Amino acid sequence: MTGTARGPVDLSMFGIDPWWLVVAKAIAIFAFLVLTTLVAILVERKVMAWMQMRVGPNRVGPKGLLQTVADGIKLALKEGIVPAGVDKPVYLLAPIIATVPAFMAFAVVPFGPEVSILGTRTPLQLTDLPVAVLYVLAVTSVGVYGIVLAGWASGSTYPLLGGLRSTAQVISYEIAMGLAFAAVFLQAGTMSTSGIVAAQDGLWFVVLLLPSFLVYAVSMVGETNRAPFDLPEAEGELVGGFHTEYSSLRFAMFMLAEYVNMTTVSALATTLFLGGWHAPWPLTLWSGANSGWWPLLWFVLKVWLVLFVFVWLRATLPRLRYDQFMALGWKLLIPVSVVWVMIVAVVHLLDDDEVLPATAGLIVAGIVSTALLFAYLAVRARRSRRAEPALAPPADIGADPFAGGFPVPPLPPRPDRDTRVSRVPGGS
Repeated sequence: MTGTARGPVDLSMFGIDPWWLVVAKAIAIFAFLVLTTLVAILVERKVMAWMQMRVGPNRVGPKGLLQTVADGIKLALKEGIVPAGVDKPVYLLAPIIATVPAFMAFAVVPFGPEVSILGTRTPLQLTDLPVAVLYVLAVTSVGVYGIVLAGWASGSTYPLLGGLRSTAQVISYEIAMGLAFAAVFLQAGTMSTSGIVAAQDGLWFVVLLLPSFLVYAVSMVGETNRAPFDLPEAEGELVGGFHTEYSSLRFAMFMLAEYVNMTTVSALATTLFLGGWHAPWPLTLWSGANSGWWPLLWFVLKVWLVLFVFVWLRATLPRLRYDQFMALGWKLLIPVSVVWVMIVAVVHLLDDDEVLPATAGLIVAGIVSTALLFAYLAVRARRSRRAEPALAPPADIGADPFAGGFPVPPLPPRPDRDTRVSRVPGGS
């Protein structure tokens, strides 16, 4: 059956590399993530300036190309201030907890097929596990503790609120993300990242599991605290959010963790839904497209395509209100994911009984489910627009602070203007 792994995945090629090759792979992954972060920050500022018709970085270096390097040097030379009221051990440990898991998650991401490095045959992947995707989920979940502890240890109200928001986001959106992964596991027959990529040799899972891809695409933005879901660090509400009390390199570590996490979820989207390192059509017509070092290029291009979507969203969409954000996760993404996993399981059961071919069944079911979902959203948006005038209070009556279900604390009673005492200088 097209797009499904056949038999157990062979992981015998992992764990046999010589020590120097393991070290070289680890250094290469670290360098790739750091360089991707440096370039992504610059590209984000340039692309957002282009989208919003304004001037981006153009002073430091040719056409502003050294702006990110200058920002890094500036942060490194700044004084690291530790406020007096913080829990110092936790305060200092939080940036490390946020940064290290972001790098660890890339250990099981496949960059390409088996190649020859200095005469040694090895896959372009540090290691793999029978439950590699669950390892990524576990490691990235640990990274959120850094944000939570940073907000709590700062001893300030706004960072604490940012940490609490981050906790709620992770709980809400990791459920939907895990259910999106469950459909991938059912289709590929394995949780190994290399096995999932191998299962997409013919047809990518973005075609077979379209609803899962859409749910994951929304969940990964919420998981990484990126706009329009950047509520843990909402500047207009929380000053700077969980990292308000951080400066110098500790602040830079949080930014590094954010962009490395963006790269990780982009690589995971590439691995689980976009064919991994497999070449896109029509490059697959070339017999050497999926051999040698060429797959590394296809993988990097796909990762940057997903990173571009992150920038696109930030430049286009306004920040969601927090109750809207929670409703999106609990009332839409999770129910859709549960129903879709059930559909995938039923289609595979029918395929085992030779009633319905799984490939055709999943494509049709995915298109129909996606169409129904967007139709539901369109009807819901239309009803909301019709209900808005009814919620608006008359001009001569004070606004109800609890109208529409979103509580706003009412203002304190204002003294009568006629009884106010004049404060004009020289007056009685």
